[in-house]
Formats: sequence, C-alpha cells, structure tokens
Amino acid sequence: MAKKQDTAGQERFHTITTSYYRGAMGIMLVYDITNAKSFDNIAKWLRNIDEHASEDVVKMLLGNKCDMTDRRVVSKERGEQIAINHQIRFLETSAKANINIDKSFYDLAEAILDKVSSSPQYNQDSGGLNVGQGASASNRRGCCDMI
Repeated sequence: MAKKQDTAGQERFHTITTSYYRGAMGIMLVYDITNAKSFDNIAKWLRNIDEHASEDVVKMLLGNKCDMTDRRVVSKERGEQIAINHQIRFLETSAKANINIDKSFYDLAEAILDKVSSSPQYNQDSGGLNVGQGASASNRRGCCDMI
C-alpha cells in the first residue's frame, strides 16, 4: 500500500497555498495524530498564516484520525496546548469514522459569522456581507454568496 503524503506541505506548492490566504476568512489546520511530523509542521503553518493572511482570520486546529487510538503519537493535550498558546479553536476529528467533521465546519462558520456580524467593515453600507439582525430577508446575503 502506498503511503499518502500531504502535498500542500511541500515547498513547491508554497506559492499556490499562500495565494489562498489572501481574503480568507477562516482556515483549518489539520494534522494527523498518528504522524508527529504533521503535528510539528503546525508551527510553520501558523507562522505562514500570520505572514500571509489577514490578522483577523479565524483559525481552527484539527487533530485528525482520532479513531486510530492504537497508533496515536500526538496526545490530545499537545493539540490543546498549541491551540491555547495561539488562541485558536481545537477539535479532534476522524474523517473515516465521521467524528466531529460537521461540528468543525459548523464551528468555524459560526465563528466567522460572529466576527463578521460584529465588524463594521462588513456592514451593508460598505457593500460587504450583511448578516446583522436588522437586515430584511430580501436584503440579507448568505456567507457564500457573491457580492
């Protein structure tokens, strides 16, 4: 069986990945709990995000493959600690067993919407997203609508 590799972490993809940071409202950083190197790369990715993304981007850290407890090499506490240190959300997930997958996306989307609705830069007058309570149904746009 061939070993899967995180191509986004390879240097040759650096230019492509950094272009995605511009204008991003939310970023999920995912590491494999059975692979210490993927966890060690999180610090590099956080620096990269700080360098290329807007300072108010919502970040979430996910420890994936939590169903594989027998192969775990990164403790949940280590994931929680890096999240605390960087003041970002944290969840352990399993794509295979469908553990916290929906929750991670809903939590990130909710955090983005909370930030947008409390930010004056995204109000109706500026032509941005309008998710405030005062907007009429015909005036309100969804989080993914084109503006």
